[in-house]
Amino acid sequence: MIYWDVNPEIFKLGPFTIRWYGVLFAMGFLVGYQIMSYIFKKENKNLVHLNDLLWYMILGTVIGARLGHCLFYNPDYYLNHPLEIIMVWKGGLASHGGAIGILLALYYFVKKYNLYSYLWLLDRIAIPAALGGSFIRLGNLFNSEIIGKPTNSSWGFIFAAVDNVPRYPAQLFESIAYLLVFIILFMYYLRSNAKFKNGFLLGLFFVLVFSFRFFVEFIKEDQTYFEQYLPLNMGQLLSIPFIIAGVYLLIRKERKTIVIK
Repeated sequence: MIYWDVNPEIFKLGPFTIRWYGVLFAMGFLVGYQIMSYIFKKENKNLVHLNDLLWYMILGTVIGARLGHCLFYNPDYYLNHPLEIIMVWKGGLASHGGAIGILLALYYFVKKYNLYSYLWLLDRIAIPAALGGSFIRLGNLFNSEIIGKPTNSSWGFIFAAVDNVPRYPAQLFESIAYLLVFIILFMYYLRSNAKFKNGFLLGLFFVLVFSFRFFVEFIKEDQTYFEQYLPLNMGQLLSIPFIIAGVYLLIRKERKTIVIK
């Protein structure tokens, strides 16, 4: 068994605390920015737009993930305490909400500049998004949260901050899976020389990430009280529409533009 008793705080600086989760969350955006910078240079896009794109991504991710956590997993409490919705520092972000937030944020970004195809941009954002998801799940591991169900496996984790029961390291499984998805997407992008059907990488991202998310939920503890009354937990129910959308994007035929001479 692996005894996990890692301090989620790296160090304190006066009233400020630097936590592993925050560092890994920020790393997702910093590394993602570098990846998108490479993609923009490769495809001769305007790098000036990347700064705005970064802020759209940050706001879309944080606002969407926070609202997703509040409304998907604990709506009764937060609707009765609406001011606590904005207290992000107390913790509570949902990846499905983050995905929806990113989709909306990039829609407004595309509308503002009117220079990029929505699916073109989402295909490329999917690459660093998968890596960001891997970093965030590592952050969850450092926080000893989103834990798995009890297991007798020799590689079970005993989360000292929770109890003395060996559990599946569900966060670590997800982190590794999303890292592999990132590698698959980026290698496909490079080998195809950025020539593929619009929506293909996004569809592949949806299918791979949310299919794994659907199955890993079977070994996770419920995140909220009402999930015990559902045939599938909230994470699985929210994953199904993304999987369906991903399959559609993969199999759909791209419309050909007819040029009249």
